[in-house]
Amino acid sequence: MNSKQILLALIVPITWGLGFTLAKIGMEQFPALLIMTIRFGIAGLILVWFTKPPWGYMREIFVVALIGSTIQYGLTYNGLKGIDASTAAILVQLEGPILAIMGAFLLKEKLGITRVLGMGLAFIGVLIIAGEPRLDGHLDSVILLIAGSAVWAVAQIMISRLKDLSGITILAWVAIMATPQMFVASLLIENGQWLAITTASFTDWSIILYLALIMTVLGYSVWYHLLSSVDVSKVSPFLMLLPITSIIAGIVLLDEKLTSSMILGGLLIMSGVASTLISWNFPRKQINL
Repeated sequence: MNSKQILLALIVPITWGLGFTLAKIGMEQFPALLIMTIRFGIAGLILVWFTKPPWGYMREIFVVALIGSTIQYGLTYNGLKGIDASTAAILVQLEGPILAIMGAFLLKEKLGITRVLGMGLAFIGVLIIAGEPRLDGHLDSVILLIAGSAVWAVAQIMISRLKDLSGITILAWVAIMATPQMFVASLLIENGQWLAITTASFTDWSIILYLALIMTVLGYSVWYHLLSSVDVSKVSPFLMLLPITSIIAGIVLLDEKLTSSMILGGLLIMSGVASTLISWNFPRKQINL
């Protein structure tokens, strides 16, 4: 990767990590699915002008939007509401190991001993974090976050089969499809939507604009650009910086505390995630006879 690509790769974990923490602040005013409805509605209306309608794939994209956005964000962000952003950002990193496991079972991909051991480390890290005293009574939030990671992994496998579509096309039309889905889901299971909208402050709307314009439009556009120009094995490790951004933002903006259990569990999870993202190809020494 050249210096420009490295700088672009750094944009992704910074924008996504900060957005994760800001979303928690935003949910103090807006219900989880409502804030996602507005976020993806704005992003979709912007991105749709840069791509043509994928008419032959509308059914597949509708299902991807339902699973990968409506259900996934409903689980993940309701889980985020119950625990601090730092812990949630670390737990969400299980998306990588879970995706690797599903790839092995559904796509017959080979894991290898390094990835298997790494996934074991990641899940041990989760147990250490889940055992923290401050999470007593909040294990339902932990379960929601892990379930959201699993649903995300299912959606990524579905997206991987849409090989004829560009990343921006998928992002734009998933956002368009997910917006009404999330709105209906919000009406069914949430309340106080109109009050939240009419009493929202400038700060509340600024957070939504950040989630829509910076985290989604900018962050995902850069991510898909990198995936099309750089090997996945080279760019994916940058995602491990995401929880670091969220942890720093949580400490600065929410006065969250970083405990020894979080540090130990986080290091185990990050090490495990690294084993699923990085291709461990060790050069063999040649022996001259």
